[in-house]
Amino acid sequence: MVEEIEKKIIIALNQNSRKSFREIAKEIGTSAPVVINKVKKLEELGAIKGYIPVLDPEYFGFTLMTVIALRISHGKLIEAQEKIAEDPHVLAIYDVTGEWDSIVIAHFKGREDLNKFIKTILAQKYVDRTITHIVLNVVKDERRLII
Repeated sequence: MVEEIEKKIIIALNQNSRKSFREIAKEIGTSAPVVINKVKKLEELGAIKGYIPVLDPEYFGFTLMTVIALRISHGKLIEAQEKIAEDPHVLAIYDVTGEWDSIVIAHFKGREDLNKFIKTILAQKYVDRTITHIVLNVVKDERRLII
């Protein structure tokens, strides 16, 4: 069960994870050592997995975002997903219910990048079929968990 003080710390970190523990403590009405201990505990439990900058893909030339559905041979889902996950274009891979077995979210610098990626995936032994959707507009892409 998440304690109220932990929720307050997470809310503060979600607003700006570069805040000092002293700033967070002042903001939520506790001491810096309490914040340090709670954050350390959350990190050790795996509740906080890390701290990264949130980057704009287009700034770095990744102008194509895709959602790719995969049909994978029976019993080979994890093996195929692990191989695909090695590619740096891949942001996420999800097991899903329904007609498809897996969804891949990936960014590419252009059509040539995407073309090579799709051909590489289809050449995999256990990938039977793909369908690719190019994202035209991102309405919301929230990476923070709002608790």
